[in-house]
Amino acid sequence: MATFFDIHTILFTVWGYPMSYLEFFGVVSGGLATWLAARANVWSWPVGAGSVTLFFFLFYQIQLYPDMFLQVFFLITNLYGWWRWTHPNAGEADSQNELRITRLIGRPLILTLTGGLVATLGLGALAQNLHRLFPVLFSQPSAFPYLDSFTTVMSIIGTFMMIHKKLECWWVWLIIDLISTYIYFVKGVKLVGIEYAVFCLIAFQGAWHWTREYRSYQTA
Repeated sequence: MATFFDIHTILFTVWGYPMSYLEFFGVVSGGLATWLAARANVWSWPVGAGSVTLFFFLFYQIQLYPDMFLQVFFLITNLYGWWRWTHPNAGEADSQNELRITRLIGRPLILTLTGGLVATLGLGALAQNLHRLFPVLFSQPSAFPYLDSFTTVMSIIGTFMMIHKKLECWWVWLIIDLISTYIYFVKGVKLVGIEYAVFCLIAFQGAWHWTREYRSYQTA
């Protein structure tokens, strides 16, 4: 079982690219979870929990340490999001007795994004020095410390927005996915890079589907 979580344990090779079990199953489950989320399907949360567990081991082995820590957060929030969507408070339920889609606009949105940029600077400085501070745990310097930290911080923000079904979460995810596509291709995990390119399209689909559902409340 331990070799399953080793990025050097290869499932198959395609066009000269060795595909590990870890990358393949992490990508497949992550793609399914994202597609379900775009459809506002509550099963996106438990499927996502399985995916982030696999990506935790993947990112550690390619020195994307902020992304690695992010997976722990994602595991907890996937479980919380599953509960939140299925247990709406009074007045928050839709016709299926699940959490309704709402908006995050104006001052709250500006403050949220500004806080994200400030946090990026702090996390980036830490990530840049992890291999000096904790050389036993991190033998290699962090790759893309500030860019990776930006996607990490904004992923946290996007996740909480999604947990509370804020429509604007999909535009946050689009920015994250565009940057992540670049990072993963440069780091050589090409299937993950392709997955995040597809996530960009799913983000558009999610924004469209959630907007349509949000407007349906007003019509009803």
